[in-house]
Amino acid sequence: MSAGETDARPSKAEYEKVLDKADAAVAKFEVERESGMKRLQNALHSHPTAIPGVVLMASIVFFALVIGQRFLDPFNFSLIVQQVMIIGIVGVAQTLVVLTAGIDLSVGAIMVLSSVVMGKLAVDFGVPGPLAILAGVGVGALCGWINGALVTRFRLPPFIVTLGTWNIFFALNLWYSASETIRAQDIEEKAPSLAFLGGSIDFLGARLTYGSILMLLMVAACWYVLNLTAWGRHVQAVGDDADSANLAGIRTDRTLLQVYVIAGVICGIAAWALIGRIGSVSPQAGQTANLDSITAVVIGGTSLFGGRGSIVGTLLGALIVGVFRNGLALSGVNVLWQEFAVGVLIIVAVAVDQWLRRVSR
Repeated sequence: MSAGETDARPSKAEYEKVLDKADAAVAKFEVERESGMKRLQNALHSHPTAIPGVVLMASIVFFALVIGQRFLDPFNFSLIVQQVMIIGIVGVAQTLVVLTAGIDLSVGAIMVLSSVVMGKLAVDFGVPGPLAILAGVGVGALCGWINGALVTRFRLPPFIVTLGTWNIFFALNLWYSASETIRAQDIEEKAPSLAFLGGSIDFLGARLTYGSILMLLMVAACWYVLNLTAWGRHVQAVGDDADSANLAGIRTDRTLLQVYVIAGVICGIAAWALIGRIGSVSPQAGQTANLDSITAVVIGGTSLFGGRGSIVGTLLGALIVGVFRNGLALSGVNVLWQEFAVGVLIIVAVAVDQWLRRVSR
């Protein structure tokens, strides 16, 4: 600036005059008041087991009023638990996969193939029962690893992968078993440990099988792992948003592979329970376990889009289906309408899940 030019910038006094005229009011932000329905929606979203718990209690009360003492008999309740035992165990495996925003259509085929391996090794080849059981669980783990490897390494959709392996494992099951059933008499004579989980104890007028107790223990163990360990939080984070989980340092591919392997191991354990439940080894048993497990998971409040759900909810979902089928059967309702009722439950459960998902939008 030359000596003859004047400084056009405002003086300090002029700045202060401008500030004196400025609005001194503190900014306020309007907090939108949530409606009662919105608060309910948020509460149910935070507690995914609330709805299946209420539905289960309402179902019990309804059938107790309609049927009476026959339904409320402790033995009848223990029978319901026995009927949902296999679906409850396989449902634990399915829940782990669904929490990662995947789905496993092959869980039933893995279970049956593992049971056939156990039976053939123990009865036909003389392998000690405990080793045959471990081999069957190992086959389940291998099947789970195949699913996980195809999903993580080849980036294939879980639905397509497990649809394909469902057919592959089922074909291997028929080939290895030669479509022959291993009789209960042969198991009792050569490998009684295979049928161990079919044994039972009497408790307060109810008859609890060891398989039912195993189901409850597995649900408790998986609840602990999912809710109180870092690995469980990683599983849910991968299902909620895999990209964000990866940016947070979670090895998403390794976590997914571990989930599928563990699911296979659980299916192998379910195979042991299946032998105890039916007393024999049949290549045709448990063919609907894949769809039944998805039913239990969906009705139990686990989101098919991943990241939200509960192992306890899956158990409740399996019990809801068991209570409905048992109550309708005692009421003399045709099996056709029992399946109709289960179908309605599935659709309602998915609709509720969609409604709850709007909370995060």
